[in-house]
Amino acid sequence: MVRVNFIALAGAAALVSTATLAADLPPPLLPPPPAPVVVTGGWYLRGDVGLGIQRFSDFEHHQLNQNFVWPRSWQIVQHDMGDTDFIGFGIGYAWNNWFRFDVTGERRKTADLKVVGQYFGHADFCPPAGLGPDQFCFDHYNAHHSAWVVMANAYLDLGTWWCLTPFIGAGIGAARHQFDAFTDSGFPFGFASLGFVPDSANSNSKWTRAWALHAGVAYNVTNNVKIELAYRYINFGDIDTPNVACFAFGCGNINGNPNAFYTLTKFDAQELRIGVRFMLTPDVAPAPLYAPPPPVMRKG
Repeated sequence: MVRVNFIALAGAAALVSTATLAADLPPPLLPPPPAPVVVTGGWYLRGDVGLGIQRFSDFEHHQLNQNFVWPRSWQIVQHDMGDTDFIGFGIGYAWNNWFRFDVTGERRKTADLKVVGQYFGHADFCPPAGLGPDQFCFDHYNAHHSAWVVMANAYLDLGTWWCLTPFIGAGIGAARHQFDAFTDSGFPFGFASLGFVPDSANSNSKWTRAWALHAGVAYNVTNNVKIELAYRYINFGDIDTPNVACFAFGCGNINGNPNAFYTLTKFDAQELRIGVRFMLTPDVAPAPLYAPPPPVMRKG
């Protein structure tokens, strides 16, 4: 009887020892999770469309025929450049999640230029002496303006929250401005058309430097596709028009005719742009190495 009890006690002790040892063992290892794909940079293509509100500060006159005396009372009383829309394409490279740059080219649609100038009184031949009291005379200028723009841009991405990445940037480049059908129609003393017509250079193209500032936000559709909504301020500096000359009634002989060009000063635009970026060869961050959890150490 004593032998049977001893064997039972030994078996119970062995079971308790096995259960205690099993409790001290670490859990079985799980298979490593799939490595996350983290796009940190790479080459990309971009496309943009937008709308620009264009303006300029002054319409400066430059007389080419020194024998002609320009009216001393001359002043610009109204000037306007129509709005434009544009489309652009480019290629760029993202160094990482914070810094990227690209080179873009865009075509800006034709917009209408309208300017009104005035002068006053007999001293400025308005009207000529003996044809009535002093009056105002006017010149109406009209042209079509379009442009091609090439820019190199750099951007700083400011972090991503809920797939939204705000950014700022700056660009520098050049613009080729095209003027077509530039005319100057004069209306002296209220009834007769002076008949200014453009000379052989009524259509021309001019290059100017350009610079821009950007601010906007990008939405990460996927790791490889981004949609941007952005504001851009772009400055083209001063732009010269074609020459215009007078060959009609009121001009006198050809040697005394007015022959001039004008400068649109501080030409710039405030713009709203929508763009899409497509990653071509994304740089992927290395997958983190999987390390099994450390074993549970038994105390005591």
